[in-house]
Amino acid sequence: MPAQATCRVVILAHEHMNLLDLTGPVQALATASRRCSGNGPPLYEITVASAEGGLVTTSSGLQVMTTPLSALDGVAIDTIIAPGGCQGQEYFSPPPLIAWVRERAPTVRRLCSVCTGAFLLAAAGQLDGRRVTTHWEWVERLAALHPAVHIDADRIYIQDGSLWTSAGVTAGIDLTLALIEEDYGHKVAMETARQLVVFMKRAGGQSQFSTPLTAQAQEGDLFGELHAWMADNLGADLRVERLAERAGMAPRTFARSYAQKLGRTPATTVASMRIEAACRLLEETDQPLKRIAAATGHGDEQNLRRVFLRRLALSPSQYRQRHAARTARAGASAGVGVSPNDAAGGRSPATRA
Repeated sequence: MPAQATCRVVILAHEHMNLLDLTGPVQALATASRRCSGNGPPLYEITVASAEGGLVTTSSGLQVMTTPLSALDGVAIDTIIAPGGCQGQEYFSPPPLIAWVRERAPTVRRLCSVCTGAFLLAAAGQLDGRRVTTHWEWVERLAALHPAVHIDADRIYIQDGSLWTSAGVTAGIDLTLALIEEDYGHKVAMETARQLVVFMKRAGGQSQFSTPLTAQAQEGDLFGELHAWMADNLGADLRVERLAERAGMAPRTFARSYAQKLGRTPATTVASMRIEAACRLLEETDQPLKRIAAATGHGDEQNLRRVFLRRLALSPSQYRQRHAARTARAGASAGVGVSPNDAAGGRSPATRA
């Protein structure tokens, strides 16, 4: 795409949509245009459209003014984004939006969804046979309604050719930054991320789930103290025998009780905690890989590399280049006083789904 071409992006609106699913992408696109277009044409022309136009009420109660779909007849569109949101525990795809997406999808360069916006694209027949993601809480319902869709429940966002889908809420910002990078390059996307004070970038391959938070939600009080100790001692011996001793149980009893309570083995939790910790250190520090491997219980640099390639399809060096350490250095060189934790909202990237 030419460096200064203007992309027309249409974001579909409907009653009870999630406000941030809409405003996150809108703000990212608007920020890119405002900060990076220079004296040329705007990078993006953004239209928020609904079936009939006029005011649409979001799930938060805030109303948004929209353009009617009829106003887009004959208008060339580069990208369509379908936000999520619902009323209660069911997602209802408005028939006019389904028909419009079905008609216009073949004519656009990209078709995207945020959160449960995937249901709208699926209802329009655009997801059959494609690899997609959505908010973790809606995965089973999407699979039941549309069995021909290949759902990866763990991803922040997924690109399958011209189709882009993302997980819940703030993942729409991650997806939009990736779109901006595809359109205008890394520098523009990074500048946009800096202005939004968010990571540039959480890879699509990152998990929607944080191991400690997921464990906390499942465990009650039984293993809470143990998990906190594990997180503080990732470089230590965390074999079942040591964990069982820490929990005050016999190894077999501990392993059985743990699996029954959390639905996974202690070793799986340890591996997930260790790779999350390694990711944080790669994002937020310039520590050498040897030190990170030792601190997070991966032993040596070669084993750390094997784990990253197996779990994330990236080497540790590639991961570091793509994530927040790079943004933090850029912000420091530009005199922007934002710490890596501030840039992430004070959270690990895996917790901010």
